[in-house]
Amino acid sequence: MSASGGTKAIVAALVANLSIAVAKFVAFLFSGSSSMLAESVHSLADSGNQGLLLLGGKKAKREATPQHPFGYGRERYIYAFLVSIVLFSVGGMFAVYEGYEKIKHPHEIEAWYWPVGVLVFAIIAEIFSFRTAIRESNQTRGDRSWTEFVRRSKAPELPVVLLEDLGALVGLVLALAGVGLALGTGNGVWDGIGTLCIGILLILIAIVLAVETKSLLLGESAGIEDVENIKAAVVDGETVTRIIHMRTLHLGPEELLVAAKIAVRHDETAAEVADAINAAENRIRAACPIARVIYLEPDIYNADAAATGTNPGRTTEAPDTATGSATETGSDTGSDTGEGPAGGPASKNSGH
Repeated sequence: MSASGGTKAIVAALVANLSIAVAKFVAFLFSGSSSMLAESVHSLADSGNQGLLLLGGKKAKREATPQHPFGYGRERYIYAFLVSIVLFSVGGMFAVYEGYEKIKHPHEIEAWYWPVGVLVFAIIAEIFSFRTAIRESNQTRGDRSWTEFVRRSKAPELPVVLLEDLGALVGLVLALAGVGLALGTGNGVWDGIGTLCIGILLILIAIVLAVETKSLLLGESAGIEDVENIKAAVVDGETVTRIIHMRTLHLGPEELLVAAKIAVRHDETAAEVADAINAAENRIRAACPIARVIYLEPDIYNADAAATGTNPGRTTEAPDTATGSATETGSDTGSDTGEGPAGGPASKNSGH
């Protein structure tokens, strides 16, 4: 995983959640608080989620096979998506059901010191886990906001742990508020209301995780900074004069596929074109180390074809520049129609 940092945050969260789950369940047995039961199930689900993230990271390291020639990097996305399902079903839906039952059939909390003491302990443990996740995330977050980091990160582990820890902290505060109001008023309905709020919170977090991980599963292009670095590296102005079109795709958090059609001079020999492609590949890898799979196809640029065609990678008012399409809304560059005549020099591919 990118992740020594990601692994450290996952392990810290796993240790915290396992200890908290045991303590909460003991408090539930002594007090009968539904908030404590919901929170113990929540912590148990979080522990399982951290196990899934660790398992996904291990499986993603497998070598490529003939059946999966691009490797198993996306396994990390699959297991992160499973986390959102577990959080929604085991954590959120159970808490909503338990809260509804407690509101419908309230009863007083017994041995109040158990849930209060355990909740205070759990808040301290979750703060430790959350602080670890924040510290490790700051090593890769750069100057991005936290919202942008969660939405744009290609490695799913840290955003998942961050949202889980944030949800756990807010859930503990809700549980403490529900228990406190139930004790203060003598009305167990407040305990059920706190449980219901915990369930709604977990469902919302699960939906956010599912939406973001789904985008990674479908296949996301490289970030804007990586795309610009690749575009600048490909064109040397001598043998490679421009990018006709380019596509990028994350095969995993730390593995990028780059496919581009590049313009070369019409009077170059096949040997010169091959040397130009090799040099361009080296420049790409130097500019973007995660570019592991590179396919470059040489062609002769045709300005007339580019002018009359449509370019899905640029806006209508942005003309082609010396490095391909200018302003894009996504991370790929575009025009499939700026190609020269067929039958140009043979293409050359580069794999792992």
